[in-house]
Amino acid sequence: MTPPPRTDAEVPDYVRALGLPGLADIHVHFLPQNVLDKVWDYFDNAADNYGRDWPIAYRFNTDTRLSIVRELGIRAIPALTYPHKPGMAAWLNEWNAEFAAAHDDVIHCGTLYAEPESADYVPAALAAGARLFKMHVQVGVFSPDDPVLDPAWDALEKAQAPIVIHAGSAPLPGKYTGPQAVANVLERFPQLTFVIAHMGMPEYDEFATLAETYDNVYLDTTMFASGYFSSPAEVAPAYRERLAALEGKIILGSDFPNIPYPYVDQISGLAGLGLGDDWMRSVLWTNGAKVLGLG
Repeated sequence: MTPPPRTDAEVPDYVRALGLPGLADIHVHFLPQNVLDKVWDYFDNAADNYGRDWPIAYRFNTDTRLSIVRELGIRAIPALTYPHKPGMAAWLNEWNAEFAAAHDDVIHCGTLYAEPESADYVPAALAAGARLFKMHVQVGVFSPDDPVLDPAWDALEKAQAPIVIHAGSAPLPGKYTGPQAVANVLERFPQLTFVIAHMGMPEYDEFATLAETYDNVYLDTTMFASGYFSSPAEVAPAYRERLAALEGKIILGSDFPNIPYPYVDQISGLAGLGLGDDWMRSVLWTNGAKVLGLG
């Protein structure tokens, strides 16, 4: 295997050594400043909220954070947003459109909430050019299989727009987290493109089964085997075998900038699984580029 990078500065050389044009990281956050401030304040109190410290590694202004991800080699930059209450998603979608228009390499993103208005603002966002969506079940405190979302799911399925969905029960379980509600949605909309954030942590096997069952269900690597929640050595052999078989279904995700460690830890952690350079090429670029429509 190609020796993994040890610092952020070594990531571009590692990517080039693998023969890749860059990184296709599907899980990056850029948010309106007032929302970002609240998110960072929550993480600043992570010892109370999560039971462990969570220092933000990339607490910089927007321009600096954009420069960092460009230097790392992220070819198309997601700006994932997510609402925590009704009436917020449409405004976030407007902000996303403006942010993408201001930066040529930013992906026009969108979001949604379980509310009747989603039947209108999701198709409107798609018509405006949104091509990547985010849903956070634990933060939003709603179920993705709420029938009120069916018109939105129908529109997203027809558009083949990927949705990064945080539905796993970590780092905190929620009333509606877990794989069953996602499975219920897929029974009704089997061609939806779901990207399961954090590999579905901690319900790894259940979400892997969904990826094995449905053509358009993927897993993103966000925080997995990075050394914070788990290290490569802690990944069970049976699950490691599933990961090898799912080579075409796993997409790089990082959670930049809201991570409590250097970006490189995500890359080196994945390399530490020992699944080979071809697997790393698929995860770092090929799968994400396919889902995001990158050349």
